[in-house]
Amino acid sequence: MVLALQIVLIVSSVLLVLLILLHRGRGGGLSSLFGGGVQSSLSGSSVAEKNLDRLTLFTAAIWIVAIIGTGLLVKVGV
Repeated sequence: MVLALQIVLIVSSVLLVLLILLHRGRGGGLSSLFGGGVQSSLSGSSVAEKNLDRLTLFTAAIWIVAIIGTGLLVKVGV
């Protein structure tokens, strides 16, 4: 069971990093240093962005469950 949760944790971690990198930069932070500060006239969020947000949140929830499950199983000593 611990091995299965660790595999889920690794896969969800990699997927979460990739999904976060797919998001569009929205602020004046580091993304503006590399040309991301250009404002477009279509600043509303599209269906694809909303779906990406939902998928990112779902993956983050799976990641959190895997972290908590792994921690509990390691603490119990299974």
